[in-house]
Amino acid sequence: MENKRSFIGRWYIGFGLFLILCGIAGFVSNPAAAKTALMSGGTFGLLSASWGIWMLKGGRLSVFILSLLTTLMLCGAFAWRSVVSWQAVGDGEPKVFAASLITAMLLASILSLLQLLRARAALLNH
Repeated sequence: MENKRSFIGRWYIGFGLFLILCGIAGFVSNPAAAKTALMSGGTFGLLSASWGIWMLKGGRLSVFILSLLTTLMLCGAFAWRSVVSWQAVGDGEPKVFAASLITAMLLASILSLLQLLRARAALLNH
């Protein structure tokens, strides 16, 4: 159980860092139009990394619920944004990088959600 708790805590720290890096990459690719990428990547990256630290420190039900809700919200937002971005690419707009980045964030969110659900017993029964 302790190994799963340690794994999911480290996973969420890595997920948070990934979101921060994606936010930076989105901003660097288009500084004029991607300020929200930096803000949202940074904010949700810090939140996710904080959940990971809390998991490592022994958080139980609260951290599970908060990380579950945050990750579900991210899955929804990234799913919506990736569809919109790929539609723009299909319409000829030069948004392949943004669409790819958002899709990568969606996939990382889905994987994080799956890992969280697999580790729920370790988080809730500590």
